[in-house]
Amino acid sequence: MTANRLAVSLPGIELKNPIMPSAGSMYYGLDHLEDFDLNILGAMVLKTTTVDERRGNPQPWIIETSAGIMNSVGLANPGMENVKRDFLPKLAQAIPDEPTILSLAGETVAEYAKLAAYFDDVASITAFEINLSCPNVDKGGLEFGVDPESAAEVIKAVKAVTNKPLYAKLSPNVTDIKPIAIAVETAGADAIVLINTVIGMSLDLKSRAPRLYRGTGGISGDAVHPIAVRFVYEAAQAVQIPIIGVGGINNVDDALELLLAGATAVQVGHMNSVDRLIMPKIIADLPAALDKYGFADVSEVTHALKKFPADLATWEKEHTNA
Repeated sequence: MTANRLAVSLPGIELKNPIMPSAGSMYYGLDHLEDFDLNILGAMVLKTTTVDERRGNPQPWIIETSAGIMNSVGLANPGMENVKRDFLPKLAQAIPDEPTILSLAGETVAEYAKLAAYFDDVASITAFEINLSCPNVDKGGLEFGVDPESAAEVIKAVKAVTNKPLYAKLSPNVTDIKPIAIAVETAGADAIVLINTVIGMSLDLKSRAPRLYRGTGGISGDAVHPIAVRFVYEAAQAVQIPIIGVGGINNVDDALELLLAGATAVQVGHMNSVDRLIMPKIIADLPAALDKYGFADVSEVTHALKKFPADLATWEKEHTNA
């Protein structure tokens, strides 16, 4: 096996493998330096950062449900000035050669542009992930990512202030992802990240009240994996830019399934809190998994999905007694 068997390319980044954390699952990386060598990751993705410091929603931020975890963190983060001063220099010193993606979120288009311009001169930041699942206060709180026009407006504004690659993270809380994916591609996004958490709700029977302060929260974990596969597949049919798949990755097969759906790389979220070594394990398992399923390299998986539905005779032959 050669090292480049696992390598993949994203706009502006050459990754040694397709595995990276999702935004927020490893905060700004500094708390995980002793877990394993972060340089083995394909890239490092940092916590979503806003213009001002945010304390987040009242606790609890995370609850367990029968379908996975549900969170209502509220984008808690130190704010752009503190991140630039206190976190990024230390991380750059610790992993100077690791591609690093910073997630950005604003409540207005102007805030997104302000964030990108503020971090544009940080050499250690390789690309920006634009979190479009935030409420647009100029449009009554509607998520940027559920409206093609709003999503495109953000990408255009950010594109105007930076030359760093832009990866648009889209919301799954829509009926049809294709027009939104096309809109951000047309506006200048270099890649798409799918999916963010799925909105859900959990109620306490004793108190007769929601278990989370705001009532609803974002579901992640096992339950969202098939949803992520569907969204990645549908977006991949609509756009030419690469897709980064996210959602319910527990093992190497889950990662390969998102690649087969059309993703070029993947992000691991919830499982990082269950097993802090899950990403090194998946990376280590990749070569044997590629051999098992007959792939020469990781990039081959992205383009290997068969056309479907197959004719009935072929389908029945392949699935009889399966």
